[in-house]
Amino acid sequence: MAFPTNNELEQLVAPVAQAYAMDIEHIRTVKAGKKSQVVIALDSDTHPTLDELEEVSNELSTLFDALEQRGEVNFGAGYTLELTTPGVDMPLTLPRHWRRNRGRLVNAAGQLYRVGALNQDETEVVVIPSGSKTPVAQAMPVSELAGAVVEIEFKKPPAAEVELAEKDFEEVTSEY
Repeated sequence: MAFPTNNELEQLVAPVAQAYAMDIEHIRTVKAGKKSQVVIALDSDTHPTLDELEEVSNELSTLFDALEQRGEVNFGAGYTLELTTPGVDMPLTLPRHWRRNRGRLVNAAGQLYRVGALNQDETEVVVIPSGSKTPVAQAMPVSELAGAVVEIEFKKPPAAEVELAEKDFEEVTSEY
């Protein structure tokens, strides 16, 4: 069998990730000479710890080695498996990305927003334009904000923005 495609790897990794309540955010493979590299980014609502990633990595290594011995996959002369989390530079494209970044500052098309709650069907998210002395929350469709990225903050966020971000979607949207 040939080197597994990203789709094939995703099918192999998904049951293991799901067993740990994690989502596959990205899979990247690099076929580099004798040693290949498989990089898998996982995330969850509770943000995986290094210990959890190590457990998943051990389980996937065992799985991949067994599949390779049976001839079902072929990583070449050898491979390195790297598990990671997506990182702050990953664009927020899915509702779960917004849910997981509640309270954080994001840049969406040049505008800075503090992320608030999602509505029940996760199609809209509360955003608070950053920088105003009296911030006002607004609901926006998640689809209109696709591609936003988290901004690293080095100082404490404004209390008024944080307070709005912590409110429930219905509570905030009923105020305006």
